[in-house]
Amino acid sequence: MTVPHVPGVHPAWLPPEAFRAAGARRVLVLGDDSALAATVRAEVADACERHGGAVAAPGEACDLVLALSSAGDLPPAVRALREPEPGAEGFVLGRADGVTAVLADDPAGLLYGWFEVARLGEAAFGEARPATAHRPALRRRMLDHWDNIDVHPVMGQVERGYSGGSIFWRDGALRADLTRVRAYGRLLAATGVNAVAINNVNVHTAEAHLLTDRLGEVAAIAAELRPYGISVHLSVSFASPIVLGGLDSADPLDESVREWWARTTERVYETIPDFGGYVVKADSEGQPGPFAYGRSHADGANMLADALAPHGGVVYWRAFVYNHRQDWRDRTTDRARAAHDHFAPLDGRFRENAILQVKYGPMDFQTREPISPVIGAMPATRLAVELQVTQEYTGQQRHVCYLGPMWSEVLGFRFRGPGEPTVAEVAAGGGLVAVSNVGDDPYWTGHPLAQANLYAFGRLAWSPELGPAAILDEWIGLTFPGGGELVRGTLHEMMDGSWETYERYTAPLGVGFMVRPGHHYGPDVDGYEYTPWGTYHFADRDGVGVDRTRATGTGYTGQYPEPWSQVYESLAECPDELLLFFHHVPYEHVLRSGVTVVQHIYDTHFAGAEEAAGIRLAWEKLAGSVDPALYARVQERLDEQVRCAEEWRDQVNAYFLRKSGVPDARGRRIY
Repeated sequence: MTVPHVPGVHPAWLPPEAFRAAGARRVLVLGDDSALAATVRAEVADACERHGGAVAAPGEACDLVLALSSAGDLPPAVRALREPEPGAEGFVLGRADGVTAVLADDPAGLLYGWFEVARLGEAAFGEARPATAHRPALRRRMLDHWDNIDVHPVMGQVERGYSGGSIFWRDGALRADLTRVRAYGRLLAATGVNAVAINNVNVHTAEAHLLTDRLGEVAAIAAELRPYGISVHLSVSFASPIVLGGLDSADPLDESVREWWARTTERVYETIPDFGGYVVKADSEGQPGPFAYGRSHADGANMLADALAPHGGVVYWRAFVYNHRQDWRDRTTDRARAAHDHFAPLDGRFRENAILQVKYGPMDFQTREPISPVIGAMPATRLAVELQVTQEYTGQQRHVCYLGPMWSEVLGFRFRGPGEPTVAEVAAGGGLVAVSNVGDDPYWTGHPLAQANLYAFGRLAWSPELGPAAILDEWIGLTFPGGGELVRGTLHEMMDGSWETYERYTAPLGVGFMVRPGHHYGPDVDGYEYTPWGTYHFADRDGVGVDRTRATGTGYTGQYPEPWSQVYESLAECPDELLLFFHHVPYEHVLRSGVTVVQHIYDTHFAGAEEAAGIRLAWEKLAGSVDPALYARVQERLDEQVRCAEEWRDQVNAYFLRKSGVPDARGRRIY
């Protein structure tokens, strides 16, 4: 086992300097003969070689001990950590008598403890530190890659990817050198991620064969991620028995279909014993599913769960199911209702190893949405909450948009008020899943500052209670070591409020999808207004917004429990930031801020564009203080952000001025 360092690729939050504090000391590792323990030993040896420390032998003096609780003769500093218990994947960290110690029950915890010491830096070796347990709040912490083997004629090699090609495949084949895949696994492990689905949920022809005759490629990827505790999952087509098996049906209740899945899954585990399971998008946006056979989603998910169960695997069944051929004239059909309508009646009918994967909002990763009511409606079903790290609707990694604050709000939301479970607690058994933003770009995420979103996802999946501003500062400190207060302070200033800035110059008051159809970048206020996708704002000469009330609208508010059902139903109580998601209101409707809806639209779009320009000005202060190539890449992206923010400002404001006829109260230029 060697620690991967890939020439020409930015080290993100794991530069060699991040390990200086630990690597300059005497470090003792007491593990076992597992692959993960070998990884920890290699990490320690690499850090000590770089920074002048030493790998200690048992009985020798040391400054840092990393030990499994099952190890033989534990040093006194480690024995003192036996309370509290580490738990699965967890670790206990403390410092006493000049020795910093990490104790774990399993090698994964030892690995996570090592990265925690790196995060702390010199602080890990300062004053005495009481023994503290660090345990993951969510059992499964997974990234979904939307990578294609073959370049798709519309979506490219990575669907909704804004960072180049796939790190797994190139030119229709597995990459010959997978060192970067191992380096990726290392980055993920350092944040707490423990699972990756390696291919697109829209399973095309070439990718379908990963389940059978191209399974060796999956095994090769798994071999690179395994040293860092990452289990591999595979997106599979529900129609695989037909496409790959030559059957004439994929009916989940057909015994021959069930047998095909059982045999195929057994071969998968013979090849990859620690394989994680399947991810399925079915009966959604043209993907095949159980509806073709008159079966339910529970029937489909349970068939795959039964095939995986003997091997300890799980199936993630996505709840992103809706009518994507809606008649735009029909105002009774509401896409926001669809997931709840389809899945809530099935609560309690899914197998224990079937996990329903639910997008955090009812639509599709918009800049702001209410929390999906499905998450609060299925207490007898294991749920995973799905986020989107790739910035499909939030600037496509051409705009600075730190999403940690959004995700923190989502994970802390309570459906039934104080004392009731948060979204994170509801998802504890199923997990947190996000669409990856990584590609083969030298900076991993295209925009170097978009790395912060990937880092924040992993940290929040491990500890949802962490503050997003603190996570941001962690990322800055690791990624720009030695940058000084100017670098740290400027980056925090640029990024901490960037989600709200993006919202201001794009999507007002919960309206979404005012983007160019297809590629979803840049403004197009009516781009989706007369399409079959169900993504409407219903702006007319009198007002704007979607009536989703029970009294006069689609009834969507009724999918929430109290108190939220009444809060969203009430025009007086509905939060302003979601007003137009739930209500159609006149342009002169007065918000809690005291301004009208249309004036709010004007004000926020002018303010957002000014804030984008301010972010660019802040970055210019760092010329000469950060790597020149990284500086130039960020500067290029900020120039585009400012240009695009002005375009958003002008198009949205012009649209609503022309629609409403209400002039800007401040007399600014609107076209």
